Amino acid sequence: MKVTYTGMPHSLPPKIQQKLDGKFAKLAKLLDGRGEREAHVIVAQERRMCCAEITLQFHDHKLVGKGSDMDLFTALSMALTKLDSQAVKQRIKWRATHRRKDEGVRQSSEAEAPASRARQRGGESEGKRIFRVNGDGRRKPMTLDEALLEMDQNRDYLVYRDAQREGLSVLVRRRDGHFDLIES
Repeated sequence: MKVTYTGMPHSLPPKIQQKLDGKFAKLAKLLDGRGEREAHVIVAQERRMCCAEITLQFHDHKLVGKGSDMDLFTALSMALTKLDSQAVKQRIKWRATHRRKDEGVRQSSEAEAPASRARQRGGESEGKRIFRVNGDGRRKPMTLDEALLEMDQNRDYLVYRDAQREGLSVLVRRRDGHFDLIES
């Protein structure tokens, strides 16, 4: 990260400059993904207070961290801390909106590919397959009799909200034709 200082009354002692360079290096690790960033540090002295402002550009957003204290190093550290939290927040937002939509499709097709190849050869796949069933919570509660009527010959199970208990129940068809009721 390229750091440009403006308004510094004097140069910082080497130990303090080293600490600041370490903090800027930590911030650079977070931000320098596709090229080097440039940070502008503006220091102003107002009476006995040192005011530090650090600005940098990140993904079409201007990040600004401000800090003020009697000590210059503390003011710069406060500004860097604020800038770091802004950068983390902005990076999370950027990642959430710029993910490729085809990643999930590619992963699921890769996972099902060995199983489909095994079925084409006539063999069974080694791993068990899990099917996610997303039910909608907008369905009205029903009684056990209504659930039995709802379950047709093709269904092996039915998950429903019980009207009397206001809890979830699962009705499972057994192999002998009878039913098991699981209440939660």
